[in-house]
Amino acid sequence: MRTDTPTAGVQRRGARLGRPRLLIVGCGKVGLEIVARLHRRFRIFATTTSREHFAQLRMAGAVPVVLNLDGRRERPIAGLAARAICLAPPATEPYADRRIAQLLRSLRRPPSCLVYVSTTGVYGDRRGGKVDETSRPAPMTERARRRLASELRARAHPWHAAVLRVPGIYGPERLPLERLRSATPAPLPADDVLTNHIHVEDLANICIAALFRSDPRRIYNAVDDSHLHLGEYLDLVADRFALPRPPRLAHEALRAAVTPMQFSFFRESRRLSNRRIKQELRVRLHYPTARDGVDSIAAAATFQSR
Repeated sequence: MRTDTPTAGVQRRGARLGRPRLLIVGCGKVGLEIVARLHRRFRIFATTTSREHFAQLRMAGAVPVVLNLDGRRERPIAGLAARAICLAPPATEPYADRRIAQLLRSLRRPPSCLVYVSTTGVYGDRRGGKVDETSRPAPMTERARRRLASELRARAHPWHAAVLRVPGIYGPERLPLERLRSATPAPLPADDVLTNHIHVEDLANICIAALFRSDPRRIYNAVDDSHLHLGEYLDLVADRFALPRPPRLAHEALRAAVTPMQFSFFRESRRLSNRRIKQELRVRLHYPTARDGVDSIAAAATFQSR
């Protein structure tokens, strides 16, 4: 297992000889959290599909790079960094992994470590059963199948590639407030599904830990300790932000009331293990449960509104 991490000595040498380099592919909210933590230790190259995001990336402390993994074959990132984190989703074609293939070609020189961020949706429905990284994938949706195809492509490449399987990400700007305001229904308690969560700040820390402590081709569930039913989570957010709790509907009525994508989340129920991120990556969650995270976000919002 890799245990090397940036040290004060590395930082001092980096100041003289040039900081080590990190590439973040698809630098959105999670990527910006990573930049905030590492920009003093690393020279970070952050890709975006639009120059409109350059100012935000520069302000955060990253060097912006335009990269379109759907475009013609280019090599703007070859040899840019020794370590890389891929946060970009796959393309939308069924079963396609064209974007990860384009990324691997564009890198050209193998990084010492590539962290690929995937989804826990690859496990499919386990009827509330416990799932760890040894569980056989059984994706039920096209988007999860595309993620699994991308995982396999990344792990098959002859370099150190680790996969993080990520559930529902939440944070200060990633709560279902609009869903609650629009009274989008949830399943009846008897039909409800178990959901898994991770705070955006904890996910950033897990990505960083994987850069230095992951084993080659290893898979990690990047999830917190909580196992809430979907309705419980929505009720929690509603109560903390003084919003109406969502209405509950029976299965068929729910199917007719929501979009197909929304309904797909009501079909999958699983209880994910996070043992590996704690024991192997030595991650200590700042927000161990979704209740901890939502309470913190609500308290900060209340303070700011005063």
